[in-house]
Amino acid sequence: MEIYQTEEQQVEAIKSYWQKNGNAIIAGLVIGFAGFIGFNVYKDDKLAKELAVSDAYQTLVESAEKNPEGLFSAGEKFISENKESNYSTLTALSLAKQASTHKDWAQVEKYLSTAVETSKDAGIKAIATVRLARVQIQLEKIDAALTTLNAPLPASFKASVEEIKGDAYLLQDKKELARTAYQEAIAATAGKAGPALQMKLDDLAENITLN
Repeated sequence: MEIYQTEEQQVEAIKSYWQKNGNAIIAGLVIGFAGFIGFNVYKDDKLAKELAVSDAYQTLVESAEKNPEGLFSAGEKFISENKESNYSTLTALSLAKQASTHKDWAQVEKYLSTAVETSKDAGIKAIATVRLARVQIQLEKIDAALTTLNAPLPASFKASVEEIKGDAYLLQDKKELARTAYQEAIAATAGKAGPALQMKLDDLAENITLN
């Protein structure tokens, strides 16, 4: 047996339901449609902003080719205005590279720190972190370098991290720690350690033996 035996009863039931709930349904449809439009407007607006940042970065790169020294002021302004963008990380790395040509290691440290802080990509963050630790050793900030290297990094960077730790410990005259770090660096290369790293370990082992 049907709930409503006749079409007339079905129509009347629909009319009654609509009278009771029609406004709520209309409101729901309007809100849903508005949300759909709003989401698409949001996506379009986000895309427009990303394109604008991309264009600004390209302009920065082109101007830097013509006027390398002007890169610093323009680059810092770009970073301050686009901190949430990946382009700010690339700009910071560019500034660090430019500062290194002048051997201005304090500035290099500053820009690499910015790159580490702003990067959303694990690989780029790791590259900036390893470079930052090396620069901190250059500045004789040994403890700072070791702290920097304590950050969680992808396993593929273990060899670099351990080698730099070895360099840092050696400068602190912690030879046993340095040897352990070099050994771990070599182990992390799976038998593909470069001659320079192997030489560090051999020289250190010989030095420990002589002493």
